[in-house]
Amino acid sequence: MFRRGVSSCLKYLEAVPWTEEEEEKLRSLFTRFKFDEATSRDMLARLHSQQSTDTLQNLARHLVSSITTCSDANARNELKSLVKGLLCKSSVYEKEQPDINKEDFYAVCQSCMSVLHNLFEEASDAIPHERMTKKEMGKPLIARISKQVDNINFLLEILLDRQMAEEFVDLWVNQGNLLKLHERASPMVRYELSRVSAILFIAMGTRKLHCCSEARSGLLQAWFGPMLLDFGWLQRCRKGLDMKALEEAMGQTLLTLPLKQQYVLFMEWFRCFSRNGSECPNLSKAFQIWWRRSFLRGSETHAVESR
Repeated sequence: MFRRGVSSCLKYLEAVPWTEEEEEKLRSLFTRFKFDEATSRDMLARLHSQQSTDTLQNLARHLVSSITTCSDANARNELKSLVKGLLCKSSVYEKEQPDINKEDFYAVCQSCMSVLHNLFEEASDAIPHERMTKKEMGKPLIARISKQVDNINFLLEILLDRQMAEEFVDLWVNQGNLLKLHERASPMVRYELSRVSAILFIAMGTRKLHCCSEARSGLLQAWFGPMLLDFGWLQRCRKGLDMKALEEAMGQTLLTLPLKQQYVLFMEWFRCFSRNGSECPNLSKAFQIWWRRSFLRGSETHAVESR
């Protein structure tokens, strides 16, 4: 009679939805007591996944790949929020998540960059219209470029959260063709590239991304100039970007370079700011720090910086 009562309870529990609190209680129950296989099989199937780590990593790759190719903007944004919440270290599901495969994520990044490169070729009329598919021609070029930049930033944010973004800096620095296309593109579209650089500058300036001196130098030499050109458009089309945080982070990132390299970049900024004013980032605070470190010595430097 007792066994029939237990069996009846388990059958009921297997047939109904559980809250998360009830699920934890059931997990605890099955670690402390043994039930006959016929009674507990279906319950255990709901409590314990039989998937391997490789399968879960493949699933993560499939999810992010599907998101980057999703054509519906609202669905894409919803799914990005969902997947980022699951994969980020701060997720409530962190303990049950395996390490993601870095190579898989970089493969998707590379795919998005290839598409972005083709779109900028189209923007500069480097691709003949007859080579474009009807699907491609049916959507505004600006929207398609923005979508790919959103995809890249989505992947980059996950890599930053997982502390796997150091190689992305090298990947972005080596986009020489994109830099050339940036020079030829309209300001209305080229600023999208600086949205990627902005995420990297903010991550470096806030100590979330740690790179060697060569990588930081390469990033600033390649993308600091385009950022100065695009800053005005970034202010008008922020798309969630914190411009004050970007200005602060750019200055902090410059200050991590050797003083001679800082000199070259700060002079470039000074010329740009004197011509364009608010259309250029205000790096005055970082410029003052560079000046003090370069031309004031010893205790005087320490006293001025303390004030």
